[in-house]
Amino acid sequence: MTKKQKKTLYRIIISGVLFFILLILEKTHVLESLPIWGRLLLFAVPYLIIGYDIILKAAKNIAHGHVFDENFLMMVATFAAFGIQEYTEGCAVMLFYQVGELFQSYAVGKSRQSITEMMSIAPDFANLEKEDGSTEEVDPDEVEVGSVIVIRAGEKVPLDGRVLEGSSFLDTSALTGESVPRRVHEGEEVISGCINGEGVLRVQVLKPYEESTVARILDLVENASSKKSRMENFITRFAKYYTPVVTIGAVLLAIVPPLLFHQDWGEWIRRACTFLIVSCPCALVISVPLGFFGGIGAASRIGVLVKGSNYLEAVSELKTIVFDKTGTLTKGEFVVKSIFAENDFTKEQVLEAAAHGESLSTHPIARSILNAYGKEIEPGRVSEVSEIPGHGLKVLYNGRELYIGNSKLMDSQNIVYTTNEDAGTVVYVAQSGVFAGSIVISDTIKEGAAEAIADMKKVGIKKTVMLTGDRKKAAEAVGSELGIDLVCSDLLPADKVSQVEALMMAQDMGVTDGKLGFVGDGINDAPVLMRSDVGIAMGSLGSDAAIEAADIVLMDDDIRKIARVVKIAAKTRRIVRENVVFALGVKLLVLLLGALGFASLWAAVFADVGVAVLAILNSMRALKES
Repeated sequence: MTKKQKKTLYRIIISGVLFFILLILEKTHVLESLPIWGRLLLFAVPYLIIGYDIILKAAKNIAHGHVFDENFLMMVATFAAFGIQEYTEGCAVMLFYQVGELFQSYAVGKSRQSITEMMSIAPDFANLEKEDGSTEEVDPDEVEVGSVIVIRAGEKVPLDGRVLEGSSFLDTSALTGESVPRRVHEGEEVISGCINGEGVLRVQVLKPYEESTVARILDLVENASSKKSRMENFITRFAKYYTPVVTIGAVLLAIVPPLLFHQDWGEWIRRACTFLIVSCPCALVISVPLGFFGGIGAASRIGVLVKGSNYLEAVSELKTIVFDKTGTLTKGEFVVKSIFAENDFTKEQVLEAAAHGESLSTHPIARSILNAYGKEIEPGRVSEVSEIPGHGLKVLYNGRELYIGNSKLMDSQNIVYTTNEDAGTVVYVAQSGVFAGSIVISDTIKEGAAEAIADMKKVGIKKTVMLTGDRKKAAEAVGSELGIDLVCSDLLPADKVSQVEALMMAQDMGVTDGKLGFVGDGINDAPVLMRSDVGIAMGSLGSDAAIEAADIVLMDDDIRKIARVVKIAAKTRRIVRENVVFALGVKLLVLLLGALGFASLWAAVFADVGVAVLAILNSMRALKES
């Protein structure tokens, strides 16, 4: 508990003890001999101990023009109870209201815990290396790009950078939710917010602090509460009109029957007090945002950042998810899948020739061929390298013409070749006008991608779509392996937006239901992420533009967590709806019974404090993933 919560608890205990002593004396008729003002003074002691802050808040709010809030309602209702000599009820209302407020404060603190834990990833300092080799502790935002920092064992990585010297295990649990440390060594990049487990790392800074991973995460967390769901906006508008309407109704209830029908003033004022206490909307105003906040906290604990409760609400309505292929469903790491040789060439000769021919290229396909060859390239065997745009390469290899490229290259050189229909990117190789063979290269599917698609369908996703620039056969092979419902291939970057718009148009026309989410990682995915109902980006390997455009960020790029977030969102939405129905139902029932004279002030206390406590308890269930 905080100091403020402890102080409130002590006040509740002292006031509660005094109240129950007076209650016992009241019920045993000991206080009957005292005059009215004497009983008033006795009950005023516990009342003021527990309620002085409520009265002060109400007075301040009235002075600033904010009249209709729960403080005003409690003050008026309890004052009215004292006015009709219902001292025990007036005291009890304030006491139990403060019990509810304390419980609410504690519950909010618990629900914030997972978010505030993430806030602790903010680094306190950076060890900046000077020219003489010594280090100086400075604020991370003072370190310039290109500077060298030293990260010792147990310290947080303050800035994004590349390891120059040293190796260690990094604890990434605060960012990704994964407990398994990640090994880093010289030449690898590290991201801020992780904790260095062992050894000393010398790291060259690649980004200023305000652009670092930790700064982006903290910005997302801090702004998450500002983006409210439709349910929260509804409750805010509802409370704005509901409270004054009920307050006016209570005033009319207190004065109209006695004036027009000569009824007993005390009885109708008592009913009006019940009406006022029940009208307090705190159960709704607190439990709804608390539920969504709990859902965001549950997502953050598994390494998923949700930028606002409106996006969490939208996730609960997802029925279609569209994926970019490379970097999302696949690793973006091309590998040689198979080699075919013809015309007295061996597979080893085909690979060796292709590797030498591609040795000067930095293209991912060229890199995959060189990695598959795995031997030293002899530069003297290759000369006169020339690129044929859109076709491939022509080089002199061992003094003879070597062609490496696609089928268009073979056709343009009138080389008779065997078409390779295997799924993947096909590289044809010909030497001295004779077809040597072909190499099939394919992207590597991410571990758990097929499991992720299956899990999404289990949690209610009806349609999965994959968008890619790959040729149809390669794309369909990946889609089939993963269980994708619809594969769109041969797309240019601009085509992705039009494909997503077409799917969303089908939703608008009622052909499909629910909302559409898009999952991507590249710069070219940013427009699609913004256009979709819910944009989901990769936080570890994704581009800054994609993360900025997205509504949800997967901090460790594990798409299996999408299904878990959908499950969290659905549970959160269900809890929030339960709270709204329960709170409104009980309040309306007690309001009606109170107006008819069948509900006492004690029933009103339950309808306010009791309902609030139960709704808060229910909201805290959203903190757990399942």
